[in-house]
Parts: sequence; structure tokens; C-alpha cells
Amino acid sequence: MPGLVVFGRRWAIGSDDFVLPGAFELFVRLVWWIGILVLYTVHKGQFNCPGGGLLRSYLLVLLILLASIICVISALVYISMQGTISNPGPRKSLPKLLYTRLLLYFPEFIWAIVGAVWVSDSSVHCEKTVINVIIVTVIASWVIIIFTVIGIVIVFDPLGGKKTFYLPTSVNRNLESSQSGQLLYNVKNTATRVWEKRIRLLCCCIVQDDDHRVAFTSIAELFRTYFSDTDLVPSDIAAGLTLLHQEQDKMESCPKDPEEVLCHSPSSLVTDDLDVELENAAHYMLFAAAAYGWPYYIYTNPFTALCKLSGDCCRNRPTDSDITGSDRHNFHFGSILKMTGLQYRDFIHISFHNKIYEIPFFVALDHKKEAIVVAVRGTLSFEDVLTDLSADCEDLTLEDVLENGFVHKGITQAANYIYRKLINDGILNQAFTIAPEYKLVIVGHSLGGGTASVLAIMLRNSFPTLRCYAFSPPGGLLSKSLADHTKHFIVSVIVGKDLVARLSMPNMEDLKRRIVRIVANCNRPKYQILLRGCWYEVFGGDPDNFPTELDGRNQSALTQPLLAEESLMVHRSPSYNTLEDESHLNSPPQYPRLYLPGRIIHIVEESSCSRLCSSDIKYTARWSNQTVFSSILISPKMVTDHMPDVVLKALNSLSQEHGSCISC
Repeated sequence: MPGLVVFGRRWAIGSDDFVLPGAFELFVRLVWWIGILVLYTVHKGQFNCPGGGLLRSYLLVLLILLASIICVISALVYISMQGTISNPGPRKSLPKLLYTRLLLYFPEFIWAIVGAVWVSDSSVHCEKTVINVIIVTVIASWVIIIFTVIGIVIVFDPLGGKKTFYLPTSVNRNLESSQSGQLLYNVKNTATRVWEKRIRLLCCCIVQDDDHRVAFTSIAELFRTYFSDTDLVPSDIAAGLTLLHQEQDKMESCPKDPEEVLCHSPSSLVTDDLDVELENAAHYMLFAAAAYGWPYYIYTNPFTALCKLSGDCCRNRPTDSDITGSDRHNFHFGSILKMTGLQYRDFIHISFHNKIYEIPFFVALDHKKEAIVVAVRGTLSFEDVLTDLSADCEDLTLEDVLENGFVHKGITQAANYIYRKLINDGILNQAFTIAPEYKLVIVGHSLGGGTASVLAIMLRNSFPTLRCYAFSPPGGLLSKSLADHTKHFIVSVIVGKDLVARLSMPNMEDLKRRIVRIVANCNRPKYQILLRGCWYEVFGGDPDNFPTELDGRNQSALTQPLLAEESLMVHRSPSYNTLEDESHLNSPPQYPRLYLPGRIIHIVEESSCSRLCSSDIKYTARWSNQTVFSSILISPKMVTDHMPDVVLKALNSLSQEHGSCISC
């Protein structure tokens, strides 16, 4: 850090990133050099075979070439170990060593060709052991060359030649130099096009229409905005995340004030309400999980699912008008039946149709709770990912809300699609004709939870008794006025340190700021941070107390970015603020601060065991508020806590615990 500049352009690798790969290559080269030296010493007087003269010359030159490479790699590793992440000064000679190392690839490439020619020469009749060693040597040379080329492709930054043209916001852009303004505009457009090409490449397998093209441009602009203002390489982000995780664990180990701890007291009226909602959530989470169809069913029943589903694939199914979209071999519908325990006749409508902004859902009669359930599927395809990433804001106007606010664009369009199907196609009318006394309940997990929440807002006027259960919905969903409006009819359920529930553009900007701050001011080399971080993530232990330039500074001084921190900002992002100035008012207008819907049940592990512990996990639940989810928490479980099986397991555990307490 900052990104290494060689050949007149920036690369997505830092000058301190050569320690670990260099050490590995150094080990391989040393073993290789010793093996060739032993071979040459043992067979020194036995090169009289046909082709032996060339073999002797080949081995001698190879020994010299390997020795040269070992010396250069040793110097490269040593220099790369110097300094700290934000202090590349001691590594200023590294580009020269890198040029030298790259030059040595040319003789190595030529010698690999010579070795291949010698091995393939049918007139060579030397000892079998020697020939085998040369074959291994040639293969090793080509493998290293190929991996080097792959590595260069990976760290190549298409914008490397443009990065230095970003202008700091502190510079007066009065455009006496309209040329500077035009240059900055061109650089931004180039960055957006690069991100758009990357997204198109990732989504090359799906049919692309106008909606896709609009989404690609919107998502590319989002990524360009987020990544363009810092001079971070991927390893810097990895180091920052591991430092943040250890710092966070140190803070969590500190004793909390009594008022910060909410107890689960059976005598509390609030807790009675919580127990009822937990029981309902555990019941309806089955429907939200079932919406994922056969992938989820096989994931949770890997040994028996296929056998169970294969028995249902040839059975009769509802008429074609009840099901839209593809369900080959009836696997999706069979899985839904298995997970919900419902009968064929209980399903009003099932849609497996999936496009961008159009996600699968089903409508069913739940006789146990006397409810008409609309279950919306979460993210399971590239189209769903594009819907998630369409994070621009849209206005949502409601008659009974004084302050109409913003909503997530992609999720709102998905909710509009389901709303049109339910109302315009008469699906809900059909359901209430069959069961007029039933209530309407909308459920979903992840993307489905967000869509269910917005859909519930749209249907609330027509169905005043409507209830919605959103499991692990995305954090950047509703503006404050809408989030407060939904507290009467939506319950969100979040498990642990779920990343998605904390995911919003302001929170991502905050995470970037924290990464830049802690990485820029850590006084340890990056390789030590990464090695210690890997050990900590795998085996646990006490968080490392890495010294930083932040130590010993008073609180007022901490509100100002340090010099090293400033050096990593190519230009100041509109949402990159000092600690003191953070507020939703300072967020970029395109991405205002959005919140989770409704009342929030936060489920956490009661006691965390070690990473290698396999004992049953016990959970506790409490009502929470929006501020708890205003920052992204770093943890190995930040992704697994979002998974539907983990959410269902936690809810079932709490529901069973509550049931056993009642029986006692």
C-alpha cells in the first residue's frame, strides 16, 4: 500500500505483498537447486552418453540461473518485509528488484524450451534417473512461468494508468482548467465501463435484455463510486478486516454497563410478546426456507433428499394454471411440500419464474395458523444478485404516511412484480374466496425478506390485519419514516452478526473508513498481521494487541484523519467523514441512510464456544433497535449467521426452549 507502480501504471498489489508468495517460491527454488546440485555432483563423470555434453551444459547453466533467481527472490522478500503498510519508504528499491526478477524469466523460459527439446530428443540415451529429473525440472519451469502469467493477469488493474489522475477534493476545481474537469469525467466514465464489463462477464450465462443493461450500468456506477476514492489493494482489505475483527473482539470482552444488557425475563410483558412472536417466526420461517425449493432441501438433507424427491417426481401435480415457471421433475414443488407439510390442495399459486426484478414466490393456505401465506424466495441466482445490487433509491408514496421516504430500488421493483401478480391476476381474491376468515401473512428470507416487507407496505391499506415476518432482510431497505411506519405490522428476525442485515451504502462507507484508519496506522508489517490473523481465525486465542499510531492520542485528536490515512484517499468520498461528523445527512444523496423494517428480534449465541468446539449452541433473543445494526461487524460467522438453515435452527431452539419452560 499504496498500489505498486511499475511499468508506468498502478497494479492491484502492494510492495509488501511479496513476502508470502516469495517465501514459498524461495523454498521451491532452494529445494530445486539442491536437487540439481546433488544430481550434477553424483553424475559428474557420467556425461559420456549420447546427448550428455548438452546435458552437462544444461545443468551448469540451470544451477547458475537458479542461484541468480534465489538471490533476487531473497532480496525481494527481505525488502518486502521492511516498513509498515502505510510506510512504503523502506521498500522504494523493490521495483528495481522486480524488474530484475522479471528479466530472469526470459533465460528461464529459453532454458525450459532447451530442456523440453533435450528430453524429447530420441537420440538421447542417458541414465533413466537423469532423464526423469530433467523432465521434472522442465515441468516445474513451465508451471512457475504459467502461474506467474496468471498472477500478472490477476493483479492487472485496467484503471492502473488512470488512478493518478484523480483530483483531491481539497484542490480548487475552478476549471480554469476545463481540461482537468474533462479528464476527471473521462476517468470516471472509464472506471464505470470497466466495472460494467466485469459484471457482464460474470453474468455471461444469462439472457440479457434492457432491464439487465440498466442494472449493469447502475451497479457499475455503485462499485465505481465505492472503490475509486481509496488506494487500497486486496491484501490491505484482508489485513484491515482481521485487525478490525480482533479489535472488535477485545471491545466485546470488556464488561458492559448493566443498562446495555437486556434480560429475557418470563414475567415481562415485553418478553411475553417476544415469546409469541418467536413461536410465530419459527413457524413461518419454514415457509420462507421452503421457497428456496430443492437446492435448500438437498443442502439440509444431503443423504436422503434425492431419494425422497425421486418418489414424488412422477406424482400428479396441480394444474398448469397454478404453477408458472420451470420445475423440471417436480423437484421444486416436491421440496416445498416436504418442508411445509402441506397438501397439494393447500397451494393457491406457485411461481418459479425468475428474472431480474422478478423473483419466485408461492401462495398457500396455512390451516394451523389460519393464514394465507405469501412466501417470497431469497437470493439464489445471478438475476437475484443483480436485483440485490440495484441499490439506488426510489420514492415510495403512501396515503397514510406523513413523510413518504426512500426504498431500495431493486427490491421495490421485485415487490411491484409480485403485487401485480397478486392483485391484477386475482390470486389473493381466489385465496380469500376459499378461506375468507383467514389473515394474510407475508414471509421471506434475505432478498425475500426485503421484498416481503415492501410488499406488505403496499398491501397494508387493502389488508389492515396483514402481518409480515422478514428473516435476515437487507439493512439498506427503508428510510426512517417508512421503517417507523412498519413497526405495527412487520417483525424482522436477525441472527448474530449477520452481514446482510447490516449491509447498506453508509455502513459500507463506514467500514471502508475503519479499514483505512486501522490499516494506515498499524505499526506492524502486513505479513505479520495476515499470519497472526489466519491463526486467530482458525484456532482462536487472545486478540493480538497490535500497536498503532492511534495509541496515546486523545479523543479530540482522533476525530481528525492522520497523515497516513489521508495518503490512502485518492480523493475524498462524499461519505468519507470524520468520526465527529458522521450522520445520515452526510451520506451521498444517491445512497441515503436506509434501515431495517419493523420491530427487530435479535437472536445471539448465549455463550460462544471455541472454533473447534462441536457442542450444541444455545441462543437468546431480545427486542433490538436500529442503532445495533448501524455498523458492520467482522466475524467468521458474519456470512453463516445469514443462512436460512442457521436462522431456522436458532428459532426452533428458542421455540423448543420456551415450550419446555411452559410444560415445566
